[in-house]
Amino acid sequence: MQVTNWMSWEGGVDMAATTVSGGAQPNVIVHIGRIVHTPLGSAASGMVFYQPDPSAAPLFMGFVSTDPQIGAYFGPNIFAGTPFESAPTLEAQIEVFTALPDSVGVRVKIEGFEIETTLSQLSALELVERPFGAPLPFVQQGVEAAASQMTLTINGENITIYPVPVGLSGGPSASWSPTGVYSR
Repeated sequence: MQVTNWMSWEGGVDMAATTVSGGAQPNVIVHIGRIVHTPLGSAASGMVFYQPDPSAAPLFMGFVSTDPQIGAYFGPNIFAGTPFESAPTLEAQIEVFTALPDSVGVRVKIEGFEIETTLSQLSALELVERPFGAPLPFVQQGVEAAASQMTLTINGENITIYPVPVGLSGGPSASWSPTGVYSR
């Protein structure tokens, strides 16, 4: 497979959850890398989404990065063909913290919001390889550990969340990924 677009990361904290017990579709996504490498350079980056009322616009949605040029790369180059292809890029302050082997977390500050999530009760690390289209339009390779507990606070308020059956890239709802790559 010829690779035309790619991104790799170090220190990935990924969570897809719902605020509705038994919900299958995430209305909360926090998908962050301590450092993300692209053909344009490297920066702490990722994606955030929060839509507590499904009949209203999301409170926030977009790619986040400490470098807006890097954040703008993701939609058209990695997430093309998905609802995130045209998502805006939000300048952010990003901090990934680890207390391995027990927990990891991330704090993202964007205009008007401070988002913090903690993942705990991590499983053993496993090698993953997810093919193109399962469920997103890129190949994923990496190392990850599933988390069985997750918390979310937004602007200091604890938000009750529940895991969704399948995470953003086809794996667990919440995971720690020390390294990996998306390519297409």
